[in-house]
Amino acid sequence: MKNYLHTLKHFAIWLDVPIEKVTHKKLLSYIDLLLDKNLKPKTINCHLDSIRGFYEYLSAEEELSMPNPVKRGYALKLSRPLPSHLRDEQIDKLFSVITKPRDRALFMLMLRCGLRVEEASNLSLGAMDLKRRKIYVLNGKGSKDRVIYVSNDAYDALVGYLRLRPRSRAKKVFLVEKGTYRGKAISVRGIQKRMEYYAKKAAVKVSCHALRHTMATQLLNADADLVTIQDILGHSRIKTTQRYCKVSNLKVQRDYFKAMEVVMQRMGDKSVFT
Repeated sequence: MKNYLHTLKHFAIWLDVPIEKVTHKKLLSYIDLLLDKNLKPKTINCHLDSIRGFYEYLSAEEELSMPNPVKRGYALKLSRPLPSHLRDEQIDKLFSVITKPRDRALFMLMLRCGLRVEEASNLSLGAMDLKRRKIYVLNGKGSKDRVIYVSNDAYDALVGYLRLRPRSRAKKVFLVEKGTYRGKAISVRGIQKRMEYYAKKAAVKVSCHALRHTMATQLLNADADLVTIQDILGHSRIKTTQRYCKVSNLKVQRDYFKAMEVVMQRMGDKSVFT
């Protein structure tokens, strides 16, 4: 509320016309002022949200008839940060401290299968076909189903955990092992807290979602097709998957030198300087 009042006060002091006389053109001048102050787009959008909400209040609650200068959906475009991923040495460092069978299986699956944290929390025993090394992700993001595949190291970690998994009526794979909720499915926040614990212990900056990004980057560097990665990750648009090309420098480097070899072979002994 303090932030909301602060942004409104800032806007009201700047105005040189009555509140009801503010036009869209006037608002654009205010945005220019905020940009001149080097405020980030996200901060400016917060200002716009406050102003829009204030005018909606005047119209709905105070029944004052005036146009809202901040149109619905109007906001500065935010730059999307590139996906963060772990390097090979960071993966080794992280998993060297994850010795608990449940957590090792959990995070290995997230790393090798690209599971979102919600998908890992909701994973059920009936969704696994370990003989065929398949897992059926049901009701993933956007209520979509997909099939993912289990690598050898993830399979070994998962089987090792299932052999020790306590008996429970819960159908979810990963269970709470201590405390009041023992035997019940581990929550999304529970998984995140475990990752925070291991990240601190290994001194590696990592989140649950970074494991998913790491898998995508590794597959791309191993020359997997974008369409294949899109299908495994469950992306609706190939454009989302293409963002990994910007961080996958190994593939770019490899493709460059491979192409240059072809160029040089075609040139033969000809010199480019003659």
